[in-house]
Amino acid sequence: MGYILSAIIFALDVWAIASIINTNVATSTKIIWILLVAILPVVGLIIWWFAGPKANMR
Repeated sequence: MGYILSAIIFALDVWAIASIINTNVATSTKIIWILLVAILPVVGLIIWWFAGPKANMR
């Protein structure tokens, strides 16, 4: 069960990082958000979901 939860969290973190990269914010801001999500996978993902930059959807 732990492996499945870990895989889901990993997939969500990769998705969040890809979304952060696809924003129009400054590069330094992107780096900070990516580091937050990478260093704190669950907490960083939650913080990004509510406060972080979102990808430009067309």
